[in-house]
Parts: sequence; C-alpha cells; structure tokens
Amino acid sequence: MSAAKHHAIAFGLFALLGVVVPLLNYWGLVADTTINLWGRYFCFAIVALGVDLIWGFTGILSLCQAFFFCLGGYAIGMHMLLKTGTESVYGSVLPDFMVWNQVEELPLFWEPFQSLPLTLLLGLLVPGAAAMAFGFLAFRSRIKGVYFAIITQALALAMWLLFLRNETMLGGTNGLTDFKTLLGFELSDPATKRGLYAVACFALLGSYYLCRFIVGSKLGKVLVAVRDGEHRLRFIGYQITHYKLFVFVVASALAGLGGMLYVPQTGIITPGRMDVQASIEIVVWTAVGGRATLVGAIVGAVLINLLYSFLTGAFPGTWLYFLGALFLGVVLFFPEGIVGVVERWRNKTVTA
Repeated sequence: MSAAKHHAIAFGLFALLGVVVPLLNYWGLVADTTINLWGRYFCFAIVALGVDLIWGFTGILSLCQAFFFCLGGYAIGMHMLLKTGTESVYGSVLPDFMVWNQVEELPLFWEPFQSLPLTLLLGLLVPGAAAMAFGFLAFRSRIKGVYFAIITQALALAMWLLFLRNETMLGGTNGLTDFKTLLGFELSDPATKRGLYAVACFALLGSYYLCRFIVGSKLGKVLVAVRDGEHRLRFIGYQITHYKLFVFVVASALAGLGGMLYVPQTGIITPGRMDVQASIEIVVWTAVGGRATLVGAIVGAVLINLLYSFLTGAFPGTWLYFLGALFLGVVLFFPEGIVGVVERWRNKTVTA
C-alpha cells in the first residue's frame, strides 16, 4: 500500500473518530464516560508518538517523558484554577489550596498563566526548554544508551520529589484539581466534553503528521542513522548533539501538548503522573504497538489503556504483573510489536 493511501486512511479514521463519534454522543448512542475515556487515550497517544520519535527512530531511551507531560498538565491546570479562585485581601485571585495555606499574594511564576494564549504557549515551551537544558548537558557529555536512561529516570524521580513539596506552590501531594471552566465553558457539560474529545482527536492527527513529516524528511534519515551508526555519522562530520537535542525537545513538547489536553478531561493533575513508573509505561505502549512505526505508538497507547481500564475493574491489583508480562512477551517473542507482526503477516499473504 502506498504512503498516500496510508495517509488517506489515517486522515479518514481520525475524521471519523473526531466528528462522527461526538455526533453519536450528542444523539445518546455513545456514553459521556466513553467520550471522556477515549479523549484521554488520544492524549496518551500523543505522548507515545514523541517517545517513538526519540526512541524508535533515534534510539534514545528517555524515561522522563511523563515529567514533560505533567509540565503541560500543570500549565493548563494553573490557568483553570486562576479563573475560579478566591480573591485575597490584597486583590489577588488565589487558588483555594493557597487560601487554605494562608498564602496572601499570588506567586510571581503563576502570573503568566492568567492568559490562556500564553498558557498554551508555555505548556509547549516550558517542557521544551526543560528538555533543551537537560539534553544539552547530557548529549554534550556524550551520555547515551543505558546511562542516558538512568539519568532521565533520576530526573523524573527528582522532579517528583520536588513537586510533592508544598513549598513549590503547586498543590503538593494533592496536585491541582477542582477545575470548573475552560474558556467560560463548564467542564461538566456534555458539550464541553465532546469539544475536548474532538480537540484531542485532531491534535493527535496533527501530531502524527508532524512526526510523519519529520521521519520522512532528510532529517528523519539522519535520526535513523544516529540510531544505527552514531560513531560513523560523527566521524564524517555530523553534529550529533544538535540532532539529538532537536528530537528530544520535539518529543518533550508533544508530551506537554498531551498533558494540556489531558487535564481538562480528567479534572486533576498530581505528581503521581510524573513518577518513574508512568514514564516506563509510555515506553511499554510504544514497544507493544511497534517501535519506529508511529502508528504502533498510537495503537499501543490506546490498546494498553483499554486493557488497563478493564483489568483494574475486573482483577484489581494485577495490573503491574500483567504489564510486566506483556513487556517481556513483546521483547522475547515479537520485538517488532503489534504493527510489525501485522505488517509481516500481510507481506507473507501478498507473496504467498
């Protein structure tokens, strides 16, 4: 099947999900909870696309993508809390948790999040800037492989511990919650849920085509070359650090986008979303779906979260065992993932 047909099928599928499903919900044929659940899955799939870009195509295993996801989530959460906060005696609008902690003035770093356009921009720029600062130090030192995975894991753990502290003025262990409105629309309104679902769906479509454009360009070929032969590429004069830094920043910005779309649909963001386990789960989604395929990242994110929703209800307490067994099965028996297995089967069928 040609690339043009693949793109047409992808666009048609996303158009179907983004337009027809909300209409079915409006007519009462699809439940509000289903719309809300699938909207979250699309947010997770955006993050998984970034992981596939940096790990599948470039060979850099990052275990801190959940941290960048939470940075985007905290950004939009701060904006929504400022729109429904309580006015202090000094005239500042404060989130309720600050009022309870007897904070009298809004911290300076909260001020930019009173504007929605600036919030959306910061939701992408802050994860990107954090990734650029951290990535520059790591890649300049030529840290790679398992060592890079370990230090990104350490970053995720350090940030998790930092965000747990009340002194950060970000809600501590409870995080940010009790959101009421976004752009004046009530988040509990079914119409708002449909709108957020459609935005997440088309944001996933845009993210997919952005990643497809990157991997299909000359830049994408260099990224694959970094994965397969970094020493040779460095020997012939390529600035490997620049390419690694670029893809790390793009993947982090995609994670931030997923976080911004996730929080209004779930109603809460806590430090628990940025721990090491959360980042490992994102890697598992990508591996199960199929590395270096992009489509596989989406398939893995949606499928595993569907299984999570079922298993945590049917067999509480077994999820982590199942996730570990699934990852081992993928590594040992079908390392190309679901999409790779389907593609291999299709090729055998065609040649038979």
